[in-house]
Amino acid sequence: MQACATASRRIVSHPPDRFTPAFGLGNPHLQTLWGPLWRKTTHLERERERLWLEDGDFLDLDWHGPHSADAPLVLVLHGLTGSSNSPYVAGLQKVLGAQGWASVALNWRGCSGEPNLLSRSYHSGASEDLAEAIRHLRAKRPLAPLYAVGYSLGGNVLLKHLGETGSASGVIGAVAVSVPFRLDQCADRIGQGFSKIYQAHFMREMVGYIKNKQRQFQHDGREDSLAELAALGSLENMRTFWDFDGRVTAPLHGFTDAHDYYRRASSRYFLGEIRTPTLIIQAADDPFVFPHSLPSAEELSACTQFELQPKGGHVGFVDGTLRRPEYYLERRIPQWLARLTS
Repeated sequence: MQACATASRRIVSHPPDRFTPAFGLGNPHLQTLWGPLWRKTTHLERERERLWLEDGDFLDLDWHGPHSADAPLVLVLHGLTGSSNSPYVAGLQKVLGAQGWASVALNWRGCSGEPNLLSRSYHSGASEDLAEAIRHLRAKRPLAPLYAVGYSLGGNVLLKHLGETGSASGVIGAVAVSVPFRLDQCADRIGQGFSKIYQAHFMREMVGYIKNKQRQFQHDGREDSLAELAALGSLENMRTFWDFDGRVTAPLHGFTDAHDYYRRASSRYFLGEIRTPTLIIQAADDPFVFPHSLPSAEELSACTQFELQPKGGHVGFVDGTLRRPEYYLERRIPQWLARLTS
């Protein structure tokens, strides 16, 4: 692992590579919605690998780039209700491949196009699944320098893992983007103003995911798992994250309630223990995150650089022009990772 004891923790409010939104896309909601609604599909040749987990469930990994044993390898982690097909994931994989780096996009449990096998799912604190994936990748390509990049929920899981494992994180560098550092506060923020639109979308997706899993379990005759989902009670009237996480996430994953889940899964409480060189990229106008949810410089470890851009929305950071949009994250992330190898 690369040592960073001599690094200085800092929050860079005016990064040297300052992000400037495309003209007409200065609004944080337009930045946030551009990728899922208007970005052209990135076409990639990828190879899928199924990783079987110790509890009998699976994660699907989508590989892109050179098969060289010692080519740098980047593990990419998507956000809530996303997948390896999320535009920001495929976009980064394409750029990495063009520079001769390999990448593998992890689909959290149930996010690869088919339901996972257990009643439990993925959540914002599922660092045990990330740890298994990292162990697998290090065994599969022991000569490859391994990095990790996480977006939104994926960024929260990544930072939590880095803090939990300290100098034994298994990666030599990490980037986290648009992180919901305090899950309880973000659950409140997404219930305000225009952000309620995102909340309604997430609720439809997450409740639909549970119902789809129920149908699959019924079809497969998995009575025990079906009973565990039935024990959750009615899935109606799930309007807020507090509702869903209190009635579904917490009981399925061993938390007492939503408060307990948010406290134990929020990455902000793990930041000081990070011992892996880490870049955090955040927008001050993120519509999912209150300004007071962002960590102070004193909370960061010496290994962490926090770049706070004035604009960018949530996993947005679209620059260039409307006719020819460009994607700041797909320049900044490879640039920063490449510096770690030099």
